[in-house]
Amino acid sequence: MMDKIIICDLDHSDVNAETAVLQQAGFRCRWLHCKTQQEVIEQCKGAVVLLNQYVKMDRVIFEALPTVKCVVRYGVGYDNVDLADAQRYGVQICNIPDYGTNEVADQALAFMMALVRKTVLANSLIRTGVWDYQKEIPLYRLGESTVGICGVGRIGSAFARRVHALGCRVIAYDTQYNKQGRTFPDFVEFVSFDELLKTSDVISIHCPLDKDTYHLFDKEAISLMKQSAYLINVARGGIIDEDALLWALENQKIAGAGIDVVEHEPLRADSPLLQHDNFLVSPHTAWYSQQSAQELKRKAAQEAVRFVTGEPVHYPVN
Repeated sequence: MMDKIIICDLDHSDVNAETAVLQQAGFRCRWLHCKTQQEVIEQCKGAVVLLNQYVKMDRVIFEALPTVKCVVRYGVGYDNVDLADAQRYGVQICNIPDYGTNEVADQALAFMMALVRKTVLANSLIRTGVWDYQKEIPLYRLGESTVGICGVGRIGSAFARRVHALGCRVIAYDTQYNKQGRTFPDFVEFVSFDELLKTSDVISIHCPLDKDTYHLFDKEAISLMKQSAYLINVARGGIIDEDALLWALENQKIAGAGIDVVEHEPLRADSPLLQHDNFLVSPHTAWYSQQSAQELKRKAAQEAVRFVTGEPVHYPVN
């Protein structure tokens, strides 16, 4: 008997949440660990829905597995899915956009606080015997800062509310600003991309990765930032040109950066970015808390069940 719903690739420690949802709906939970498209093709024959994390979903999969009519992507982003191919082959793509909103906003806030107050630098110096606040100078009053947000969706809005509560002026750039039906916090001032770069004391990136945002923060863009400004990315690697970021850190063009994502993960241990004390990095963990991980897994399985049983999906991408 073919499985209609298959987890084709997932690096989590268990699938207990998915199993509970699928079994309650009368489906078996089959968890594979496919690393390549060929492995998906060989092991997922007969599947109607694929729950997917990393493997590229495009024409190669859709042609070889014509029974597949839905892919549910674990997470907010879906840059490993070719939407044009999905549309061509009649495959519904879904993501889970609302499971870790607060966690990612908190991670951006944590980066901002650590960078602006230089807590990581102070901690490192003290551990080498240096107890001297002047090594951290200059420090600027956070409540008088202008925080720029690139992308004001669920996460960008959550971050905006956090920094607004600290007294910061909040400006933003969002390509969807004039899209009908979009609402934003009323305290957010929308500006052009150039003004965001030139005016912000901190810029936090919360936009999706696509052809328009790939290397959006390149050398030219970063050159427009204040020398005292910080750059934060908790969205997707590739939005920042890391060669340009390295140039900026080496030449003190910006005050520092905090990123949770890099273009090619994991970040190499010999990356020259790691030589800079004002560069903070976490291993694509902004989304994670015990609660958000379970929410992601549960919602992905529920979306798969909805599709197979003919109910409207909650998170259609295409």
